[in-house]
Amino acid sequence: MKQILINCGGLETRVAVTDNGKLQDYFIERRNQEHLVGSIYKGRICNLEASLQAAFVDIGQEKNAFLHYWDMIPASQDMLEEDNDEREEEENGAPAPVEDDEPAPPPAPTAPVAPAAGSGSTNGRPSLLERLKRTLFARNGGQPAAAAAPQPPPAEGGQGGGRQGGHRRQPQGGGRNPRSQQQHHQPHHQQQQQQRRRQRPSVSVEDIPNLFKTNTDVLVQVTKGPIGTKGPRVTTNLSIPGRYLVLLPNSSHVGISKRIEDREERDRLRRILRGLEIPRNMGVICRTVGAGKSEKAFRRDLDTLLAYWQRAEQLIKEKRSPCCVYQEPDLVERTLRDYLTEDMDEIVCDNKELTERVQVLTRDLTHEERVDIRFYNHPKPLFFKYNLSDQIDSIFSRRVPLPSGGYICVDETEALIAIDVNSGKNRGGKDHPETILKTNMEAAAEVARQLRLRNIGGLVVVDLIDMRSRKDQQTVLRVFKEGLLADRAKTKVLPISPLGLLEMTRQREQESLQDTVYAPCPYCEGKGLVKSATSMSVEIQNRLRELLRRRGSGTQIRVNVHPDVLERLKNEDADLIQKLEQEFRGELSFRPDPGLHTEEFKIFNAATGDEL
Repeated sequence: MKQILINCGGLETRVAVTDNGKLQDYFIERRNQEHLVGSIYKGRICNLEASLQAAFVDIGQEKNAFLHYWDMIPASQDMLEEDNDEREEEENGAPAPVEDDEPAPPPAPTAPVAPAAGSGSTNGRPSLLERLKRTLFARNGGQPAAAAAPQPPPAEGGQGGGRQGGHRRQPQGGGRNPRSQQQHHQPHHQQQQQQRRRQRPSVSVEDIPNLFKTNTDVLVQVTKGPIGTKGPRVTTNLSIPGRYLVLLPNSSHVGISKRIEDREERDRLRRILRGLEIPRNMGVICRTVGAGKSEKAFRRDLDTLLAYWQRAEQLIKEKRSPCCVYQEPDLVERTLRDYLTEDMDEIVCDNKELTERVQVLTRDLTHEERVDIRFYNHPKPLFFKYNLSDQIDSIFSRRVPLPSGGYICVDETEALIAIDVNSGKNRGGKDHPETILKTNMEAAAEVARQLRLRNIGGLVVVDLIDMRSRKDQQTVLRVFKEGLLADRAKTKVLPISPLGLLEMTRQREQESLQDTVYAPCPYCEGKGLVKSATSMSVEIQNRLRELLRRRGSGTQIRVNVHPDVLERLKNEDADLIQKLEQEFRGELSFRPDPGLHTEEFKIFNAATGDEL
């Protein structure tokens, strides 16, 4: 039984997604915490750093956003020209492009080529530089062109997709691809498109400083929230996710999630997407949850997304930068949008008003589906009732037990996440390799789950128990990848290394759950360690020896220390203190001060009271 449990408090909202009582996803959103990731801002470029190949954009936050030059060149450059070719190639039997729920990252640019001065158009079409500026930027405080009416591309062929006036060229003459002859059509305007691509100027990251200066307005979307001392990261490749579709305002690309693998279903969805009335120069991607949905559902979702974008365009025209033109929904709405699938059985909420809002949102999101929504009104806390409290507490524990007696240790560092696998009390199995394999398989599944629950990312290294069998290594790797299928963050997994290390990267959009709930310890400053009493005794004695030698005989010194350190000085090290007094003919006294840090001590002149 799959459930969404929503706990609404005065300062925060917590959401848990469970499967048969086991916690699968857990989210926290604080009242005073603005959700930046996914929001779209009209910003202003403050400065460009050539050494970093990045621009810093003022979006109205505490810290300027980081915009890499790669993200200033739209990922849809080639898609705008090649989109129709790819669709025709799929129909002709060519491999379908790999697509995901989100737009692909920008491709690596070609070798730098300086743009031709004064280049106006190619074959009657605006140059790439002009289209790039018009799409994303406006100089000297002007409006980003995304707010203006889209500029129509030349007439293209194809079916549906809101493209009018197109036609397909029939095959004629020799030299044609046999597969294309069997399909009775060729990719539309293939030769013309190839000629345009050969003639168009190439834009590289080296051209960005010459194209876009400071104080230029730019439309950006936050892809990574502020973490630690770093500000948010943004991109000019915009996308607005809906229930079944992702709207691409600046790209005509139309795609389908790669997680939909059934060929017939992909063909059906492709026909539906081409039949949608998508405005020119806009595109959509079908999300995984769209599999099996009707054309009516897609049209309804597209209308909602276009309404969002129309409101954003209006704000772009009316407001000055920096300002937010599209705000990503709050935690509850995002959870319903992304997790309310057909196999979801129940939604339970412990707040009456929020329960009513969930009912309205559910009706708007799932017109064709029904899910049981209950208001939880009981003295016992919601998460205690469903036995989630212990599971939530384990998220913040360094050591996580495994079913067979083993355990994993999770350590977050500045550079990477280190996870160690230990067999612990697991001594089952007829032989040692069998025990190792079982422990590693359990660890692989649990690591994939813990990455989601803790929301940790970046570079992750898992130190597995050594396996000599290559077959066992592949088995563990397969189990790990299967566990990552439920992860919405993008991941990349490398094969298990000869040292038994499983290395991977995980998309990191915002701070981890631990950073959200905990603050660095003010006592140890986040180290988790303090100097021992012995170490402090050595440090104090060295300092006293220096003062006594410099001031000469007859010096009276008083030392204020933490009580734990004083206990060491008065007992184990009393004879050493006495030798100091005899050697330098001084007088030493010690006083406890509970207000001092363990690693802190103060030395005074006992006669005058001045601090030394």
